[in-house]
Formats: sequence, C-alpha cells, structure tokens
Amino acid sequence: MARYTGPKSKIARKFGEAIFGDDKVLAKKNYPPGQHGANRRRKTSEYGMQLREKQKAKYTYGVLERQFRNLFEKAARTKGITGEVLLQLLEGRLDNVVYRLGIAPSRPAARQLVLHKHITVNGKVVNIASYAVKPGDVIGVREKSKSLEVIADALAGFNHSKYPWIEWDESSKSGRFLHVPTREDIPETIKEQLIVELYSK
Repeated sequence: MARYTGPKSKIARKFGEAIFGDDKVLAKKNYPPGQHGANRRRKTSEYGMQLREKQKAKYTYGVLERQFRNLFEKAARTKGITGEVLLQLLEGRLDNVVYRLGIAPSRPAARQLVLHKHITVNGKVVNIASYAVKPGDVIGVREKSKSLEVIADALAGFNHSKYPWIEWDESSKSGRFLHVPTREDIPETIKEQLIVELYSK
C-alpha cells in the first residue's frame, strides 16, 4: 500500500511541529518550506485549518485517506466524543503501540517491524500495522528478533512511564495495553474537533 516517502523535514516544517519525532530540522528552520516560507503571513481559511489538522493527524500516525475516513466513520458510530474516539482508535493501532512502548524509534520504523514479523500480540506474530490492540493485549518482540540492533537502540534509556495506559516488562521485552487512553493522556497536539467539523460538512 502507498505511503508517504518524500522529505519528512518539509512536512514537519509545514506544520511547525516534529510530527515524525525528530525536531532537529525545526531547530534550524522553524518556518514553512518553499521560496517564501520565511515571509509567508497569509491568513488561513476555516476550511484550510480543518484540512490542515486532518493532514497533520494522517502524517503523524502514517494513515492513508481511505483508512482515515474509515476510522472516522467508526469513531462516529461509537459511543463517546467522536474526535476523542478517533484519536483513541489511532493510538490503538499496533504500529503506534509498538512506537509508544519504545520498541521502535518512530512510527514508520514500528510499522516496518510489524510488517517484517518481528512483533507478537499475545504470543502470536501479527504483521498487520493497523491491527486494533485491545485492553489486556500483550505486545512483545519475537524471540529471534530480540537481539536486533534497531530494537536494542530504541529501548536503551527509553522512559516507559511516559504513557499511563501501557506497562513494560523489561525481562520479557513485552508491554501490556492496559486501557484505552483518555484525551488528556495523548500527547499529540491535534485539534480533533476541527477534523470532526471537516467531515461533518
């Protein structure tokens, strides 16, 4: 399936946030890309702001348009605040949980680990990045993959107490998805209400 493979620094500068996890480029150039990026002061329309938030969420979680719309429709059918439920569904994706557990340094890297069958859910290999993790599920590293350098480097010094909805067991190199995170616990600066307004038109 198609994925964005262009310059991630341009996307980060477009939104003014380190949405791919690396903020080095923003420290050097914290203005939009392009010839007139540093001087651009054009006012964004209401629709433009709504579209921007949707794009930011899609790039942040590495989800394509059709997947994103399907998740939104599922969130709209689910009991609760639609925007909050949407973010909870995105947080519950297997590739995102692998990233949150510190097994991978970024969501794209986590997605690759899942696709290459390095990740298990409840002891069974799952290679579907969009797999919906449920409370109580145990996400681990496949036995023969525990020595992979990329995983060891990512886990080295990672603060596993950052996210209260997951817990990490260092001895087994696995984590448990304790419960669905509340909006207050999700650190992303996405204005989900704007996305709801966009799809409600």
